[in-house]
Amino acid sequence: MAYDNFTILRSSAVPMPIENVDTDQIIPARFLKATERKGFGDNLFRDWRYNNDNTPKADFVLNNPTYSGKILVGGKNFGSGSSREHAAWAIYDYGFRCVVSSFFADIFQNNSINVGILPVRVSPEFVDKIFAAIEADPKTELEVNLPAQTITLLATGESESFAINEYKKHNLTNGYDDIDYLLSMKNEIGAFAETRPF
Repeated sequence: MAYDNFTILRSSAVPMPIENVDTDQIIPARFLKATERKGFGDNLFRDWRYNNDNTPKADFVLNNPTYSGKILVGGKNFGSGSSREHAAWAIYDYGFRCVVSSFFADIFQNNSINVGILPVRVSPEFVDKIFAAIEADPKTELEVNLPAQTITLLATGESESFAINEYKKHNLTNGYDDIDYLLSMKNEIGAFAETRPF
């Protein structure tokens, strides 16, 4: 399944300075029955967003109209816990295209890239600067430049580099998942197959 091409994203951000956000908090297990990657955004952070009677919790950031954007800024150790792909699906389906943190669980990081979300790992100090900037001005913007592998706080011009696997970078830039990548080489694969004696 192809996703949005990711090159340069300039957006305001939603701050969630909570550490150790695990995948069961991102998408509770009771919502994992669906097999299509649609509709999960409605239940992103379900137990934090809603009361038992399904009314929104006013003190949760996703219910606060002050904050918006395609970038989610989280605390340290984002995406820990079980390996469920649905956590990344829920974040994408809600509308986020980038998650920023000072540390990601490895499996969550890979799952995110595979569905078109760019996880940007930066220093704890830079995350703190982002949180401070958003607190001062909720409309402050970040620029995430995948080709250059930089994230910039546009209000101050401060920037940090981030690492990403070259293969994953190629896929994100082209909007590919792993299957799309193979399909993009269909002609080369066919030509190679023609040279085989079997």
